Amino acid sequence: MTTTKSLFAAEGLDDRSLEFLTSALEKNNLPGFDYFEFKRAVFNLLAMQLDEAVAYKSAFTTAATLGVTKEKLIETAGYYRNLVGKEKERFDEALENQNEVKVNGKQADIKRLRDQIERHKAEITRLQDEIAGYLTQIEQAESSVKAETEKLQKARTSFEFTHQAMLLQMDKDVENMHKYL
Repeated sequence: MTTTKSLFAAEGLDDRSLEFLTSALEKNNLPGFDYFEFKRAVFNLLAMQLDEAVAYKSAFTTAATLGVTKEKLIETAGYYRNLVGKEKERFDEALENQNEVKVNGKQADIKRLRDQIERHKAEITRLQDEIAGYLTQIEQAESSVKAETEKLQKARTSFEFTHQAMLLQMDKDVENMHKYL
């Protein structure tokens, strides 16, 4: 049994596409003997190693006994050709829909993500600048703390020295009072 797919098979054709198109031909096969059956008859005759011209003439002779004319074969070939053309339009539409979903949608996602990355980079730059400002404030505060600590320590040392000196003087005065008075 000759399959519809084998009628149109040729080197380099996409098997899935061929299956899709020949399936559409089978589903929409016109009743009676027309181009579709003529094609099958020619294919089978060529498979028997007949010359191409002989195969076409033999298939047509058989078709003519069924009342089929050359014009009817050409007309129905046009019908199947249009059918394949409509399948291409449906395929193109489905492909465009897939393109919209799988390509354009993903491209929109990519753009959205790139925009988000740019916003994050700007936010990171802003935060880095803020951190640098805080680090500068910390350095200034640490320098100020160190200076104030040294100043306070110096004040404490000076005060304690003075305090001790005064206490020593007072103690010496009290001692002298005991001694001289």
